[in-house]
Amino acid sequence: MHCYRVEPGQAAQIAARDTRDVQGFPGDKRAGKARIKELNAQLEALQEVLYAEGKHKVLIVLQAMDTGGKDGTIRHVFDGTNPQGVKVASFKKPTSSELAHDYLWRVHNHTPGSGEIAIFNRSHYEDVLVVRVHSLVPEHRWRRRYDHINAFEQLLADEGTTILKFFLHISKDEQKARLEARLDEPHKQWKFAKGDLAERELWGDYVEAYEEALTRTSTESAPWYVIPADRKWYRNLAISTIIVDALTRLGMKYPDPEDGLDDIKIE
Repeated sequence: MHCYRVEPGQAAQIAARDTRDVQGFPGDKRAGKARIKELNAQLEALQEVLYAEGKHKVLIVLQAMDTGGKDGTIRHVFDGTNPQGVKVASFKKPTSSELAHDYLWRVHNHTPGSGEIAIFNRSHYEDVLVVRVHSLVPEHRWRRRYDHINAFEQLLADEGTTILKFFLHISKDEQKARLEARLDEPHKQWKFAKGDLAERELWGDYVEAYEEALTRTSTESAPWYVIPADRKWYRNLAISTIIVDALTRLGMKYPDPEDGLDDIKIE
């Protein structure tokens, strides 16, 4: 899955990437779903060791256009993991208290502690995406934020956090189909907001914003992956593979037991 990584110093080239690509897996959808189950089991085991060892920290960042599949990714990729060691933070419209501080203030409190996996459903990147597209702050302010974000993520990495950032890349046609499905299916209508249509009109602006954000903030310590996300099963497979590989490379192990446990008898 290395082909989806945005190499530091290189352009992300979002517009040139195939949203339906499956080159990272030789099988079909049925084989892919079977492989996802295997990866779920591996991730469950790795997360248990991560939590028990209490040494490493893992931050997963999910960004996407509307309907990109962030919720579905969390639901399927982390199926079976222990909620005690996995937490999800969703960043909505800032509160008055959050607006009274710098834009990273509300983010830092949600970063993972030792033994934890933290998943950001949207993230600090909204402050160079929606803020940029809607001109919520002057350009000279949001342009400085790329350097702020790189420094913030390097701080986390230096303190032992493994950072993996995923842009769930869907096509405009696929977004149209997913929005229509929300309208057509009663149990999905709660997900639809009229504001989604206004955001869709700004598709090109968001592509431009994502292109610069990913290009300028994909680093060795905190790489971006542009994941083909039109096919949901492949999206889950690709992300699961990358996360399992990253956790495996940490070389984790369970802590040694206390001395003398062999002599204990429980009456």
